Amino acid sequence: MLVEVVLHTRIDGLGAEGDLVKVKSGYARNFLLPKRMATIATMATKRHIELLRKRRAEREAAEFQAAQELASRLQKLKLVFTLASGGEEQEKVFGAVTAQHIADRLREEGIEIDRKKIRLDRPLKELRAYTLPVDLHPDVTAQLSVELVAPTDKPKRKEAKAKSDAPKKPSSRKTKIVPSSEKEHPSPGTAA
Repeated sequence: MLVEVVLHTRIDGLGAEGDLVKVKSGYARNFLLPKRMATIATMATKRHIELLRKRRAEREAAEFQAAQELASRLQKLKLVFTLASGGEEQEKVFGAVTAQHIADRLREEGIEIDRKKIRLDRPLKELRAYTLPVDLHPDVTAQLSVELVAPTDKPKRKEAKAKSDAPKKPSSRKTKIVPSSEKEHPSPGTAA
């Protein structure tokens, strides 16, 4: 048996706020009504639907405008991540950049985005530039530039290694020679 309900919140696969939908009576009675996600449609609630639709239209317009502004900010932004690599000859990279790393870096830039909105099939591991889609709104998708680079201090490491490989000079520090008589008879203040 189906009943008509007015939704108070957006429910995926069912409808948005203010929609008049028909659902099974058990679903309404056991889930929607106790969680205050919907109410049974009566003549009074049907009149109230128009007010809810106006509120929803205003809210969705504001969300769409905010998503467009955020998309323009993201498209101007370029995130650069430095990953350790095996060497200049090798393309091997140690570590990877995930959607969580990108979301954290965006948070540092003052942009709060859920990591699930960043479309990333697998972690980024190659040293190159990427363009990633970010779903900000059902109708707005931004393109974010992300670049992975190798550290710039490679030559310094090679110089340091070359210095450490150089033959070592004997130390000029003098060693103290202890006479054998002191070894056999320790001083009274020391424990044997």
